[in-house]
Amino acid sequence: MEFYRHSLGADEKGAVARVLDSLFLTTGEEVYAFEREFAEYLGAPDVVAVSSCTAAEQLAFLALGLRPGDEVITTPLTFIATATAILHAGGVPVFVDVEPSTGNLDPERVEAAITSRTRAIAPVHLYGTMCDMVALRELADRFGLLLVEDAAHCVEGERNGVRPAGLGDAACFSFYATKTLTSGEGGAVAVRDPAVAERLRTLRLHGMSKSAADRYHGLYQHWDMIELGWKFNMSNIQGAMLRPQLGRLGDRLRRREEIARKYDAAIDALDGVDRPVVPPATRPARHLYTIWVEPDRRDSYLSYLGRNGVGTAVNYRAIHELRWLRENIKVEHDLANAETIGARTLSLPLYDGLRDDEASRVCDVVAAAAREA
Repeated sequence: MEFYRHSLGADEKGAVARVLDSLFLTTGEEVYAFEREFAEYLGAPDVVAVSSCTAAEQLAFLALGLRPGDEVITTPLTFIATATAILHAGGVPVFVDVEPSTGNLDPERVEAAITSRTRAIAPVHLYGTMCDMVALRELADRFGLLLVEDAAHCVEGERNGVRPAGLGDAACFSFYATKTLTSGEGGAVAVRDPAVAERLRTLRLHGMSKSAADRYHGLYQHWDMIELGWKFNMSNIQGAMLRPQLGRLGDRLRRREEIARKYDAAIDALDGVDRPVVPPATRPARHLYTIWVEPDRRDSYLSYLGRNGVGTAVNYRAIHELRWLRENIKVEHDLANAETIGARTLSLPLYDGLRDDEASRVCDVVAAAAREA
């Protein structure tokens, strides 16, 4: 079975057809409607839709005032875009180790890494389990730092009554093809400060004072370029695809939770196979189901599962060990937990369309791999 299958259907096809029959394909009313509806879903004051989560993070740092050379504390146990967005915004990633039980950024290690050069903290809600945002917000307030959440995995997550964008200065989301809320490509930034939201809207479209839809009222209107921006806007086609999915997120999460609990029982019965802990008072978004196996057997597991029809992925190897980052980013702190988890990790199929018999098959093949791989 595939590692992932999307659940887009007639509603999304109809939404795209509606846009194709309309005047504006680029950023316009469908995007603006999605921004309002997604903000309501999150309980956030404002959302700005963009072309990817990577763009969201880069623009969030810039709109919040990150300066060239400012250091941003983040995790090495993530996708490379977390670090590259910091770099493209002019910042310097400072990798700090993770909690061995969750894989999430360790607040105690974050505090120990703060220096006079630190400007921001960028936690990643890994696999869909939120970081301890209460602790990180306290650190950010105490040291006068920005707090920018990488919530690419965590649209539906909650911890201690806090959701993404609840305590961060910005929360960045991904609508990539494998995400639970998807338009193939796309992203968004949720923010609390209306001035930051306004600047994000300018930065996402070349620094122009008006978008095409905003300046179209039958008569031509002049526009201005008010700062240096990027081509990071979302199209109406993408916005229209996203809107019907918002109402189904709860039911789809409940189905993924059922599958995850089935996996939990199977994994807990195996020797040499562990899984990340979900902290108390936490509702994980269940974007990924990741297991941790012996490092010297991880590739054997991947091969065995693939040969037996189970799609897998590695989310993630510790990114400071990847060649470009290894050669260009100085590592100043011990990252043993991230390195160990990165060497042990593999992810199993998890999506709401997975049938019970398919989930049972995954459990059986993992158990066989534990015996034979």
